Amino acid sequence: MINGRTVLVVIPALNEAGAITGVIAEIRAELPGVDVLVVDDGSTDSTAREAGKAGALVASLPYNLGVGGARRLGYRYGLDGDYDVVVQLDADGQHDPKFVPQMIDALDEGDVVIGARFAGVGEYRVRGPRSWAMSFLSTVLSAVARTRLTDTTSGYRATNRRGTALYAQFFPVEYLGDTVETIVQAVRHDLTVRQVPVAMRPRVAGTPSHSPIRATIYLGRAFSVLVLALIRR
Repeated sequence: MINGRTVLVVIPALNEAGAITGVIAEIRAELPGVDVLVVDDGSTDSTAREAGKAGALVASLPYNLGVGGARRLGYRYGLDGDYDVVVQLDADGQHDPKFVPQMIDALDEGDVVIGARFAGVGEYRVRGPRSWAMSFLSTVLSAVARTRLTDTTSGYRATNRRGTALYAQFFPVEYLGDTVETIVQAVRHDLTVRQVPVAMRPRVAGTPSHSPIRATIYLGRAFSVLVLALIRR
């Protein structure tokens, strides 16, 4: 338990055998007593085996659903397991678990709490089209949520029981839907969204997928996803 609440940490993972052991070990050290669920999203390496050896619960999908599908499964497990809080973080080591207690405390005032990279903590920076897209999304979604949000594409989040129940049923599986649309969903279901400043770290293993071309594609997709999220009922 953390701050008197039962906590499930959900880690979607695709071919993260080189990082997952260290990520789980750090969570165990920083957050003793929490349950850790690794959702192996159709990995072709030893991700599931390494996660199990590290002491995590493992749910192995028979094929790749994408991060949204993997996270939905995690929220379903959290709902069925009657956890007070579900925390989602990435398998590449970029999310520092030491911020989880602060995010849980923030659930006293919100149903969904975002670990925000661009809120005055850490030195993580994004440039070019990707930065423009993130800024645009944050501006629009801040208006939608009626609170200042600086990092609406962050995959580092915590939910209380209300947020978990919503995402267990409706968590989007489309590209960027797992970040952008989830905020719109929360607001439309009368949930409150808040953020906590966090520091982002370099990934432990693997190769980042960013490039100038992909960043430009990201910009176009981000606009499309936002429009669809706002008009979808």
